[in-house]
Amino acid sequence: DVQLQASGGGLVQAGGSLRLSCAASGFTFDDYAIGWFRQAPGKEREGISCISNSDGSTYYADSVKGRFTVSSDNAKNTVYLQMNNLKPEDTAVYYCNARWGDKSFWGQGTLVTVSS
Repeated sequence: DVQLQASGGGLVQAGGSLRLSCAASGFTFDDYAIGWFRQAPGKEREGISCISNSDGSTYYADSVKGRFTVSSDNAKNTVYLQMNNLKPEDTAVYYCNARWGDKSFWGQGTLVTVSS
């Protein structure tokens, strides 16, 4: 079975840091791109970062560029999202997604709450 397990969310003060993890199993991890998305209350889900496990290329949305860093440990089949200098507007449920061609898998979300 394909599984994506996101974890690491929590409550943090503005300016603080959190590291999210996305642990994957049940598919060939190295072939996939892993993306991080978030959905704030009343808003649409937005893609904020992505890493290609095949070539290591990364992407960041402007809203998180310079504050968030995505990385991958292929030996552990886990992708991380290091989030620094968190802002109240970063409050959302964060999801990870694995994509390869027309195959796409979602994990359950992890809640990040940033207090002002």
